[in-house]
Amino acid sequence: MPANFPPKARRRAPSPLRLRCFSVKVLFTTFGSFGDLHPYLAIGAELCRLGHSASIGASAAYREKIQAQGLGFEPIRPDVSLGDSEIIPYFFDQARGTERVIRAMASVIRETYEDTAAAARRYDALVTHPLSFAAVMVAEKRKMPWISSVLAPGSFLSAYDPPVPAPYPWLVKVRALGPRAMRALWRLLSPISLRWMQPILELRRELGLPWRGNPLFEGAHSPELVLALFSRAFAQPQPDWPKQTVVAGFPFHDAPSGFESELAPELASFLDSGPPPVVFTLGSSAVAAAGDFYTVSLRAVERVGARALFLTGPHPQALPDQLPPGVLAWPYAPHERVFPRSAAIVHHGGIGTTAQALRSGRPMLVVPFAHDQFDNADRARRLGAAKVVARRKYSEHIAADSLLRLLSESQCRASAEKIGHAIRRENGAQTAAAEIRRLLIHHGAKER
Repeated sequence: MPANFPPKARRRAPSPLRLRCFSVKVLFTTFGSFGDLHPYLAIGAELCRLGHSASIGASAAYREKIQAQGLGFEPIRPDVSLGDSEIIPYFFDQARGTERVIRAMASVIRETYEDTAAAARRYDALVTHPLSFAAVMVAEKRKMPWISSVLAPGSFLSAYDPPVPAPYPWLVKVRALGPRAMRALWRLLSPISLRWMQPILELRRELGLPWRGNPLFEGAHSPELVLALFSRAFAQPQPDWPKQTVVAGFPFHDAPSGFESELAPELASFLDSGPPPVVFTLGSSAVAAAGDFYTVSLRAVERVGARALFLTGPHPQALPDQLPPGVLAWPYAPHERVFPRSAAIVHHGGIGTTAQALRSGRPMLVVPFAHDQFDNADRARRLGAAKVVARRKYSEHIAADSLLRLLSESQCRASAEKIGHAIRRENGAQTAAAEIRRLLIHHGAKER
């Protein structure tokens, strides 16, 4: 090469550190239902396609499901079975369900920390779920690259776009007082949740970790990258969100292409044999706390005269053995396959189910049970894509009336179709994986 060849035009050999970034091992930590697991399955698969390796740390019950996707698995306590018809209703109490979940997580925080710290030694970076209190401490203690995530916009506790808390849904009326009043209200409520987390705070002090704020809210956010794993069509960024937030979009973990042809013959025949049915589902966890939801829904669809598909999970749900013509009860079907073929969707408002319902472009009736479901339901309502009925008011007559209005109002269908079109244009898993990769490359450059 001539000596006077412009240096900036020389072709540089790949940096060893840049090559190394393609073999970074990433550990995702999560806790909860399929709605808390599936987004990380989707992002982990994308990271693998980018040349990294990905594992998920979760309850032992998820081992087979995670490994079937070609991802690594790390068992991290606590272990909770979604099929537990005793403990799940306890966690789905509207007034105290969230408190009970957090207190339960706090009660085993030392076991969770022990499992996470042992697993983290085999990884280069951590991605945390909002309830990954132990993983946040491990990342801080080990000074590992750390990305936090939120699955639903309510986790940001914004004063500009206040969430609807399950124990106090009437607080939505305070919105009219503006951000200053909401900030004052959140300051009053935050100490209540801190009382639930005393074992977590004690462990942080023992580990010599500084105060970063409430571990459920501001303390859960990575200072480098916060991934908002939902669509801008569902919630717009707010001035008081962490400045390092990237709204990636919903990361959908779908069944393989062509799976629809493999639906059970009876289910496929039902979907093909008449007008689109109303699909009733309570996701993967609320289904164990259904109560009379399915029996009330059956009487409502009989009153309306609509076809219906009940996704009941592994529970009989007190439905009769002989269902009316045009009604089918089925344990499980991929939401991405059956929702687009529905006339409407009735569900509990879990973020995973809400995301799939929004993507399908079908109108929905949301019956929230607990946790973030009240806020998710309210957001879908404000977008014009849903109607909302309180669980305690969900009766045969109210459900039938709501369904009749939902199926007859063209504006609701149009709003749902518009939102569905916007969400189908996004790829949250790819965006999130690219952001994680960008941060890891940045860390590799800093090490140089």
